[in-house]
Amino acid sequence: MDPLKRSPPPCPSPRPSSPRTQPCEMLGHVGIETVLDQLKIKAMKTGFEFNIMVVGQTGLGKSTMVNTLFRSKVWKSTHPGTGVSMPQTLQLHSETHVIEEKGVKLKLTVTDTPGFGDQINNDKCWEPILGYINEQYERYLQEELLITRQRHIPDTRVHCCVYFVPPTGHCLRPLDIELLQRLCRTVNVVPVIARADSLTIEEREVFRNRIQQNLKTHCIEVYPQKCFDEDINDRILNSKIRDRIPFAVVGADREHLVDGRCVLGRKTKWGVIEVENMAHCEFPLLRDLLIRSHLQDLKDITHNVHYENYRVGRLNASHLLPRGPGWVNLAPATPEQLTSPRPLRACRRPHDDSEEESGLSMANPRPASS
Repeated sequence: MDPLKRSPPPCPSPRPSSPRTQPCEMLGHVGIETVLDQLKIKAMKTGFEFNIMVVGQTGLGKSTMVNTLFRSKVWKSTHPGTGVSMPQTLQLHSETHVIEEKGVKLKLTVTDTPGFGDQINNDKCWEPILGYINEQYERYLQEELLITRQRHIPDTRVHCCVYFVPPTGHCLRPLDIELLQRLCRTVNVVPVIARADSLTIEEREVFRNRIQQNLKTHCIEVYPQKCFDEDINDRILNSKIRDRIPFAVVGADREHLVDGRCVLGRKTKWGVIEVENMAHCEFPLLRDLLIRSHLQDLKDITHNVHYENYRVGRLNASHLLPRGPGWVNLAPATPEQLTSPRPLRACRRPHDDSEEESGLSMANPRPASS
């Protein structure tokens, strides 16, 4: 069944609808509100996971931006004890750290990528990136389909990809468009204008408008997508975010004294560029989006939309296998399945009916994403 087609509305039933459930009159205190406290205590014990990928050319400040986001040395840009810069990344590399703040533990995994577009021949240079993202989906799927599963499946799926656009001041390059068209079908993508301090305020706004027009022209839907707005509050908040994307950011991991106060920023001979000053850059908007307001939503969309697309595609491909163990133990994914983009299915939240998956009941029920 075509996932973009909606089934026709059901015919009106001759039977009268059931009466609305009446609220029950409570005779005393029960303690239902303590469920929230129970969930909080459990979440504090288990902690949270968040996996982020940074993609962009070498020299755009990807490592510094990650350190700035989490106010810690998550990614070291130089060898310890020396001033020699590390060599350019030759293959995808991930580092995992546990960050704790006020008793809340966050298991953070940062994946650095090869300098995108640095080579003379950039043909299919996006394949290692797409291959890595789909490989994490495949690992999760294989764990999910085991007869005896772990109580908590390790989640290495990429929840967000921050794409660094070089501050050319013109528009997106053809290479940027090629990658973004593929990435947006596979993962949540948040584009940013890197090293925005190299542009004036006027140049920054013109550049942003051109990028937004490029995204619209080439049907590239970056996060947050309009079809995921659940209510009027989400629509108002996300509309403000969409108007400012791509965020013009500046990264810095050192503090400087400005007017008697310590600020995080980058010192130049003209002064200090304050990272958390909205008059200087839009780093606070990026931080709020990734951590303070949309972190759980990024994980939910990864699990319920992007991973679900991958899972349905793999299970549909398993129809070619003979009935029996093949329905549980899928054949290994081919390189083409890992690197080729998948068509984006209709945007739906988990509470929506999904008729196209009715034929896939042979798989075990999936555990909820933590």
